[in-house]
Amino acid sequence: MEFIVDFLTRLLMQFQTPTLAFLIGGMLIAAVGSNLKIPNAVYQFIVFFLLMKIGLKGGIEIREANFNEMFLPALFSIIVGISIVIAGTLVFSLLSSVKREDGIATAGLFGAVSASSLAAAMVLLEEESIHFEAWVPALYPFMDIPALILAIVLANLHRQRQEGSGKKEIKVWPIVKDSLQGSALSALLLGIVLGLFAKPESILHSFYEPMFRGFLSVLMLVMGMEAYARLAELRRVAHWFAVYAFFAPIIHGLFAFGLGYLAHVWVGFSAGGVILFSVIAASNSDISGPPTLRAGIPSANPSSYIGSSTSIGTPVAIVICIPLFIALGQQVFSV
Repeated sequence: MEFIVDFLTRLLMQFQTPTLAFLIGGMLIAAVGSNLKIPNAVYQFIVFFLLMKIGLKGGIEIREANFNEMFLPALFSIIVGISIVIAGTLVFSLLSSVKREDGIATAGLFGAVSASSLAAAMVLLEEESIHFEAWVPALYPFMDIPALILAIVLANLHRQRQEGSGKKEIKVWPIVKDSLQGSALSALLLGIVLGLFAKPESILHSFYEPMFRGFLSVLMLVMGMEAYARLAELRRVAHWFAVYAFFAPIIHGLFAFGLGYLAHVWVGFSAGGVILFSVIAASNSDISGPPTLRAGIPSANPSSYIGSSTSIGTPVAIVICIPLFIALGQQVFSV
């Protein structure tokens, strides 16, 4: 009962935080037909800025971290990404009204990671004074890339069976390359490398950290506007996508929380790290994943997987999952 009260209290408080307020604000101005637009170049710069900051801090922390502490969470990240795609594909395969490629692409996008949800969770954990290892955001590619690769491979195998073609080699490296070259993952990895091999502490503290929350608020505004715009697309596809998009982030996060707890017991993974790891699993890619899947599974309908992720999945991850896992973490770890 105490957990439920704590979660509901945090959920209500969440509506007063700048992160969620700007997300809802974006939805509202889109709903009333406002002509407000954030130029795409500004949006891309903000994403780059946020992920560079996360990467720089993560790289600095990795430089000083114990490899043995990082290995198990990284391994669990791969397991979570692959498991989400397999489970989602199986769920959609049971629904005769859902085209197989659409189901696989949706599972792939929900197995990948959202930069916006990650950034929002980091801010809220810092506001709650809940410590987490700065290298935890570096788990992003360990979950993101395997999920996207597996989704594209499964879709291609299905297409080959449908066409009755013989065995045809599926090249994995181009999929990995496309993922690594995506704008979001490139910025994060660049930041990690610079944090590892350079000494960017001064620029991190004087430039990136002071502006991080301001830029995050603008990103949330854009995400809110995009979420409302995608609702129209989602209405045109099977309602099962909406059901999946609502429940999947919660289930995925709970699965990751369980694995994170094991890492906490076995290698001392922090409570905040477990919470952030759960949010990463609950998130669904809204920046780098869609173009990768568009290219890798061209037969899938973008309205199904992008509409599911942007209009429902991301708001659920931010609005519900972040306070849920903070409340759960406080119950389990007494943080």
